[in-house]
Amino acid sequence: MKNFFFIVLISVSAIGFSQEMTNEKLGEVLERVADTIQGGDGRWQLGVKDAILFCITDENHNRMRIITPIAEADKLDEETMKNALVANFHTALDVKYAISDEIIWSVFIHPLKELTKAQVEDAIMQVYFAKKTFGFTYSSTELVFPGNTKKKEKPRDELQKTKI
Repeated sequence: MKNFFFIVLISVSAIGFSQEMTNEKLGEVLERVADTIQGGDGRWQLGVKDAILFCITDENHNRMRIITPIAEADKLDEETMKNALVANFHTALDVKYAISDEIIWSVFIHPLKELTKAQVEDAIMQVYFAKKTFGFTYSSTELVFPGNTKKKEKPRDELQKTKI
């Protein structure tokens, strides 16, 4: 009887790990989750609530990222940038704040093949919430890892001037 349960457990585990994410499967998940979607085959633009997100993949190198712009980096003060770095450690969980082309972004980066549908759905919401909470709680979920999480939060009206 113990052997039977062990075989069932191994079989269920193998099924869960054998599913490889592809652009086609990812596109299906994105279409289901996004309010609007444009593009395809590794280059999507998603409308999620009141934000625009981008999903970019490279099947040859097994990479993908979901990103959304937040603000022009040169318009943010040092305290805001420092708060984003602290958040990368404590409150921005699976997403990170990053700068590219003088824009600060909310970014989720992951190997493509190893992604699950649930991870994609969760990543989209974390990227969205990290954008929405930037300058306030700098969080991608309600979960916060303990430690030095003290950040100086700006009033909402002051931060609105820097948003894209």
